[in-house]
Amino acid sequence: MASVTASKNSQGSTARSAAGGHRHQRLDPLVDAEIDDVPAAEPTVVGGRRTLAYLGVCLVLIGLNLRTVFSSFAAVLPEVTADVGLPGWAVAALNTAPVTLLGMFAPLAPRLARQFGAERVLLGATAVLTAGLLLRPLDVPGVGHLPALLAGTAACGAAISLCNVLLPGLVKRDFPHRLGLMGGLYTTAICASAALGAGFTYPLFSASGQWTAALWFWALPAGVVLLLFLPLAAAQRHGRHQTAASGINVWRSAVAWQVTGFMVFQSMMSFSVFAWLAPILRERGVDGGTAGLIVSASIVLQMLGSLFAPALAARLRDQRAINTVVALMTGGGFALSIFGPLDLVWLWTGLLGLGQGSLTAVALTMIMLRTRDGHTAAHLSGMMQGVGYGVGSAGTLLVGQLHQATGSFAAAGVLFLVVGSLAAVFGFRAGKARFVGG
Repeated sequence: MASVTASKNSQGSTARSAAGGHRHQRLDPLVDAEIDDVPAAEPTVVGGRRTLAYLGVCLVLIGLNLRTVFSSFAAVLPEVTADVGLPGWAVAALNTAPVTLLGMFAPLAPRLARQFGAERVLLGATAVLTAGLLLRPLDVPGVGHLPALLAGTAACGAAISLCNVLLPGLVKRDFPHRLGLMGGLYTTAICASAALGAGFTYPLFSASGQWTAALWFWALPAGVVLLLFLPLAAAQRHGRHQTAASGINVWRSAVAWQVTGFMVFQSMMSFSVFAWLAPILRERGVDGGTAGLIVSASIVLQMLGSLFAPALAARLRDQRAINTVVALMTGGGFALSIFGPLDLVWLWTGLLGLGQGSLTAVALTMIMLRTRDGHTAAHLSGMMQGVGYGVGSAGTLLVGQLHQATGSFAAAGVLFLVVGSLAAVFGFRAGKARFVGG
């Protein structure tokens, strides 16, 4: 057992030291949030290959719970609004708050991991996510559903933020020789979680007759993975770590700001799809079950785009063309989902899904293509997540405000033609072949 652990620790250290030197030979989209730790954070201690495989399953299952909070609420939004009498500001807050918190809590993740260990922070985040999902549909005597909806949704957003930051580093640290497989499973699980939330929440509502039961269901898989991961995370020991001296200041780099701007407008469209595509379709006359299937199919196409776009982007001399095309595809697909003939709605949402998946993937790929080493990549990733999600949450807020002010989603269609165009502009600038720091 000791020899297995020692060998694995050696492999993890080797992978860390080689990350910068081999980045150009193999594009690695997994950013290690603990890369500045001194001494380097050790891989998760396991007793053999079976336990290592068990750890891999747990990490993928955590990923499978990171987007259901967004798509499940959107699937039954009309029912929740009618039953609870949600005011317009509350609908906007419930769709905006979790995305804003993704940006606000992202900088805390490395600090918490440095103090408590990444595994335990990830365990705590999973516990908070489960608690938030349980709290969200609760009817509090005397005050109703709204306080629990707000508090539960906020808790989920904060927990998902920590998982977003720490999971890629754990996958990279603990599976240095299976990065392709584990990275693919992890990213696919996140996309699949959004598709599952969109596709199954309304059928759960139809079967139970209660939107609360449909939302409560998503606490079950989160609770299961919490119990599965508990013994492994609790057994980890954590030593003292300090932060290494920083190198390039990404906040002073024009290239970093162009990449971050690209991420901002990508996020505006991405989370607006999760929050508003199902309500948009239902307002156009599509029944709840069919709307859920359409959104799920669109998200499956997102998965397809995210598989192929990074490899294509990495092979090009620069990424100006692909960044521009996928940004315009996404903005155009969103607008056509609102304005286009309803008979072709599968086509419009398919275009949106393929564009959005590719757009998200190439935006994240810019982290690796515009940096020369893992430390700079980690700092650029933190900047992109903090600003990108924080400012990008304005997209979901604006859609809600425009709908409340005008009584339709037509203004939102115009908004995303503009947002898609701005994403194309920033994507074109970010796509030029150069590096953060010159």
